Amino acid sequence: MKLNAFKLEEYLARYEFKAPYLLCCSDAESWSLSEILAMANAQEHELWNNLRLGYTEVPGLPLLRETIAQTMYPNLQAENIFCFAGAEEGIFCGLSALCGPGEHVIVVTPCYQSLMEIPRAQGCHISTLNLTEEKGWRLDIEAVERLIQSNTKWLVINFPHNPTGQILAADDLQRLLALLAQHDLGLYSDEVYRLLGPAQNWVKPAACLYSMAVSLGVMSKAYGLAGLRVGWIACQDKEILKKIELFKQYTSICNSAPSEILSIIALRNQEHILARNNNIIKANLALLDDFMEEYYEHFS
Repeated sequence: MKLNAFKLEEYLARYEFKAPYLLCCSDAESWSLSEILAMANAQEHELWNNLRLGYTEVPGLPLLRETIAQTMYPNLQAENIFCFAGAEEGIFCGLSALCGPGEHVIVVTPCYQSLMEIPRAQGCHISTLNLTEEKGWRLDIEAVERLIQSNTKWLVINFPHNPTGQILAADDLQRLLALLAQHDLGLYSDEVYRLLGPAQNWVKPAACLYSMAVSLGVMSKAYGLAGLRVGWIACQDKEILKKIELFKQYTSICNSAPSEILSIIALRNQEHILARNNNIIKANLALLDDFMEEYYEHFS
């Protein structure tokens, strides 16, 4: 496997912790450790106070996986969830396990570089489907169909989309899944921004709707808890998860034990956490709208 330089991460490594003002943060405003622990109930405090700092289970703490399923994927079980040290490990292990030499993969762009780079490094032929301003950054499902080849195996998407903010409406998602099912194709769905923005825009995770869908989630973006380094993949197909597990055994092996407990507390208090984060977004969008209106001549 030969990987190209990760341009975004190189850029962030150079500036993220030096610039006095950040206008490119990819996650919601972070929380302090004390704020998260203050949300814990008696059982969670006991888990935290009695935690032994040893290795944890490779797929993730069973209680964490159960909590992820209950709060994020209502028709799935703990056995359908596999945890990682952040979403990037989920991308690396997931696409490394699922994409093979000579296979064809369609990737919606612009995208986080690893969503395209990992299949390419695995020897896949890549077709890109560009979201464009002319089409309002919307996914053109007919264009997806035109790109399907006899050796196509996976479609890789990211909605809500970074960097455009475009969403994939529920009816469009259903049309897309019907197309993929017709051609027996898998869907790798990066959903790390799901639950941000107006609640009426939230759609069900792809993994809840399609047996060959892989949904990527993380504590970083919507929850504002990037420092926990806890991500996960949800999938109905346990054989897919087993393939992915083989790669995690060569990377982090397991998650951070304290981060797993803190993630449980946060997920069980997601209504409070998401309300605060989305209120910040709502206020900041109003500021951004005012800024764009004042300086409209400089922007499209």
